[in-house]
Amino acid sequence: MLVQIATSAAALGTVSQADAQHVHHETAAAKPAANAPYKAKAFTAAEEKNLRVLLELACPGAVSKGGAFEFIDLLSSNNAELKAIFTGGLAWTDRECEKRFANTNGFAALKPAEQTQLLDLIAYRESFDKDKTLGPGIKFFEWARRMAVDAYYTSPAGVRELGYKGNKGMSEFKVPQASMDHAMKGMSE
Repeated sequence: MLVQIATSAAALGTVSQADAQHVHHETAAAKPAANAPYKAKAFTAAEEKNLRVLLELACPGAVSKGGAFEFIDLLSSNNAELKAIFTGGLAWTDRECEKRFANTNGFAALKPAEQTQLLDLIAYRESFDKDKTLGPGIKFFEWARRMAVDAYYTSPAGVRELGYKGNKGMSEFKVPQASMDHAMKGMSE
């Protein structure tokens, strides 16, 4: 069913972040055969390498435990608009690596401090006020970060980290008093 959702979004020709984030990354189509390495569908080997590093820095565990690259690759392989967001963002990142660090091998080849320096520029919308040329990078990173977080926190590792206890029968449900106090505080203001 999830593959159908992704395919439907691709057929419509447009995708919003909300649409993309609702397609869970653990579909049969995204999983490689047992012991076989994952083969990218939408990205070149260089794009894959750079995107994997960027996503893992944006949300630790997203790639290594949550399958974020596979999730984005599956969606991008079914939607040209989404693919353009990521390939365009990666191309922008490559140009910035060359311009700022004289590095022509891409984001993954930067030193960790340089990776952090570049991400610090594009991780905050306020950076755009200081340097308008950062706009495309900021927009790309916004997409990448949100998709990485969604992939991770809907994966088994992310769900475990959150301590999610849903989808189980309960004989009784009680709202914690601290939650009620917080909710009521907001109502009285």
